[in-house]
Parts: sequence; structure tokens; C-alpha cells
Amino acid sequence: MKRQLLSLAGLLGALSLGLGSSAAAAGAPVWTETGTSYVDTLSGGQGLASRADGSLLHRGLLTIPLGLRIKGWNHVGDPDIAQGNVFDAYQGPDSATTKMFAVTTPTGKRYEYVHRLDPGERLNNSFATVSPDGQWLVSGEWGDQDRLQVFPAPLLNPSTPRTGGVLPQAGQITLDRPVRDIQGCDFVDATRLLCASDDGSRALFPEDRPLLQVDLEHAVDGRPVTGHVTSLFALPQRGLCDGTYEAEGVDYDTVSGTLRTEVVQPGVCAVATSVYAYRLR
Repeated sequence: MKRQLLSLAGLLGALSLGLGSSAAAAGAPVWTETGTSYVDTLSGGQGLASRADGSLLHRGLLTIPLGLRIKGWNHVGDPDIAQGNVFDAYQGPDSATTKMFAVTTPTGKRYEYVHRLDPGERLNNSFATVSPDGQWLVSGEWGDQDRLQVFPAPLLNPSTPRTGGVLPQAGQITLDRPVRDIQGCDFVDATRLLCASDDGSRALFPEDRPLLQVDLEHAVDGRPVTGHVTSLFALPQRGLCDGTYEAEGVDYDTVSGTLRTEVVQPGVCAVATSVYAYRLR
């Protein structure tokens, strides 16, 4: 009996450790799923952003303009909308030494801002999200990372060219624990981001493909800032097909308070991307 009690205590201790990085232990906000919709993966499976009127903008392989594709920009990430302007994150082939952020104004004019990779920087350009003050753009790379990148927000930050050009990197967000395969992030407020991770290993967090919360020590201002990472919950993996799901974009609608995440279904079901909606409970 003593041995059984010790085993039970060990099991409970392991369970407690496993929950240590989760929302339950951290007292983080609890998001309740409120609905599911679907979008065509080729035209909307890379990401989404909410417009001021509550409608959604989707991005996918088929939404890349022909002119940008001809220039070699063959991948678009999770977008954002700020002050009516659409911000897109583009990357090129594996041999590329640059990445690009495109800004499309409410009148349809597009400006291209090219960033030459800094030493040690990966070419991946997974997402773009703009700080609530409109002055800073946050993006991220693929693989295991302990940072998010910060750039002056193209067009909106007065330090950037008015009609496109070169975009240097500013101070970064240093994460207090590593993350893996971040597909999209969006600001909830000036000091909090929500990020979708496509990490199914459970090596870094207990959850399979976790939605992560990043709390900043101060608002992004171009200087280095530390972000505290918490895993909130595992993104849903529900569908008719068996196989590996892929977590993609994330959007928080500040007007309605609705959080949305995208998950591409596996196998032949990959033609459809599930969009899950959440509200704070």
C-alpha cells in the first residue's frame, strides 16, 4: 500500500509539473470555443485578419498577386490590418537573402518593403502583426526560436519610406522560454500577443499545437523587450481524415473580442481549413 501511495504521489507530482506551463496553473484567461467555419485552403489557409466592419480577410497561395509571384515571392503568411491598411508577410525560395512586407492601402495601392536578412536570421516570414499604436510590426521565423522580430511598421511609422523601400530590423522581443514553428501572432492589447504554434511534439509545452500567450514587460517601442510565454490550450484537430493537422493563422478582433484560429485538415481533407472562434469566459 505504501508503494502504491508513493506511486500515486509521483503521478500527481508529474501531472502538476505537466500543467506548470499551462493556463490552468498560470491563472491565464480562459477562452471558450463558440463556433467553427471553413475556408478554402488555397485561398485562405495561411492566415486571416478582421476588418473594421467585422468581416474577415483570408490569405493563401492563390491570393499572392501575379506581380509578386513573378518577383519570386512564393509564400504569404498570416496578415494583419491596421488603420485600414493590410500588412502581408512574404518570403521567397530557400536561397533567398531577403524577406518582404507588403502594405496595401484602403485605396488599393501596394507598397513593398524589403528586409535583408541579418546574421543568423532565418528567411521564413511566417506572419505580420502591427502594434495597437500602429508604429511597430512584429514577425517571426520558423523552427525553434527564443525571439520575435520587431520592425518599424511600414508606411505608418514615420521612420519608414512613404512608398516602399528598405526595412531594417529594430529591437526584438526576447522570449523567456523557447517556442517552435510559430505560424501567426496577433496583438490583444499593447502588452499581450496570442500566437499559434504548429509544434506537435509536446517537447516544449504539454499541449499538441498550442495556442501561446506572450505577455510583454512593456509595450513594443523599438527597444529590446522580454516576453513571458504561457501555453493556453491545444488547437483543435477535428475532421473526417486521419493524418497530421497544421496550425496556421490567428486573429483577435478587438471590436468584438473574438479570437479566431486556423487549422488545415490532413490528407485529402487538406482542401479545407477549419476556422475556430473563441470568446473569453
